[in-house]
Amino acid sequence: MRLTVLGGCGAWPTAVQACSGYLVEHDGFRLLVDPGYATLPRLLLQHTVDAVDAVLVSHGHPDHCADLNPLLRARGLSDDPPPPLPVYAPHGALDAVLALDKPRMLASAYRLQEFAPGDRFAVGPFTADTWLLPHFVPNAGIRLSTPGGVLAYTGDTGPSADILRLAEGADLFLSEATYVHEVPDGDAPYLLTARLAGQYARQAGAARLLLTHLWPGTDPTAARQAAAEFFGQPVGIATPDLVSEVTGAAP
Repeated sequence: MRLTVLGGCGAWPTAVQACSGYLVEHDGFRLLVDPGYATLPRLLLQHTVDAVDAVLVSHGHPDHCADLNPLLRARGLSDDPPPPLPVYAPHGALDAVLALDKPRMLASAYRLQEFAPGDRFAVGPFTADTWLLPHFVPNAGIRLSTPGGVLAYTGDTGPSADILRLAEGADLFLSEATYVHEVPDGDAPYLLTARLAGQYARQAGAARLLLTHLWPGTDPTAARQAAAEFFGQPVGIATPDLVSEVTGAAP
C-alpha cells in the first residue's frame, strides 16, 4: 500500500498547502480519501481524473470533500466520460457538495454508496473498517487493510477510546492534529492536539505517526516535537507530494 499526500491543511487551503486529501494505492487501484479544498490540482499534477478508481470521504465538512465537485465535473463533462465513480461516504455527508449542480448534470458521473460509521466494507482491494468518532458532524475514522499493510486515519475527531481501536498496530497512523498543545475549550470534544495524537499512537502500538489537518500557520516543528514527546520516535507531517509506503503488519 502506498499513501501520497495531496494536502494536509485544516479548515482552508493556503498558498502552498491544500486541505485534507490522500491518494491510497494498492495493486493498481487508486483510492482518493477526502478530496478537500484545492486537492484536485495536486492530483492532476500526477494523474488524470479517470485514474481515480473510487473516493472515500470521512465526513461532510468542505475541507474534506469540496473538490469532489470539480472531480465529478471533469469526469462527467468530458468528451469521453469514464464509468461512474464509486463514492463512499457517511449517510448525508455529501448532500451539500452534490447539490452544487443540478441533479441530472452529474448523475452519470458517480455512484454514491453511503455507509454508517461502524460499518465494514470492501473498496477495491482494501478492507475498510470504520468507527464513529466525535466531531461537529458525524465523522468516520477509517482503517484500510490489505494483506501487507494497515493505514489508520482519524478524519477529524476529538478524544475517544475508539481511536485506540482504529490505530491498533497500524503500520501508519494518519492523525488529525489541529492544535499543538491545547484545543480551545469550546472545541475540545471535537478536535485533537499533536500531543494527544502522539499519546494515541503510542498506546495503540502504531509503527509510524503522520500528523495532518494542522491549523493554517501552525509551526510544524512544534507539532512534531509535541507528538514525539509521547510517541517516542520521529513523527511526520502531511505535506503535499509526501509519499509513504504502508507495509509491515497483517490486517
